[in-house]
Amino acid sequence: MGYCTSNSTKKVIGALMVGAAIGVGLGILFSPAKGSEVRKSIADKSGDWGDTIKEKFNDLVDKFRKEADEAKEQMS
Repeated sequence: MGYCTSNSTKKVIGALMVGAAIGVGLGILFSPAKGSEVRKSIADKSGDWGDTIKEKFNDLVDKFRKEADEAKEQMS
């Protein structure tokens, strides 16, 4: 059974991505480290950020599915 991603879910995901991008930009601007060290650090942390975003997205999907199931039960 498929599911539809709501607009609010898309907004949350978009906000997470924008927030992450702003955080990276500010971190680069105010970093006391050399450029090569900053690039290595970003490369190392990018995997962690991707995992965190995936986890948050999956949590949101699970929450919406649960709420949809509860709504279906109440309507029955």
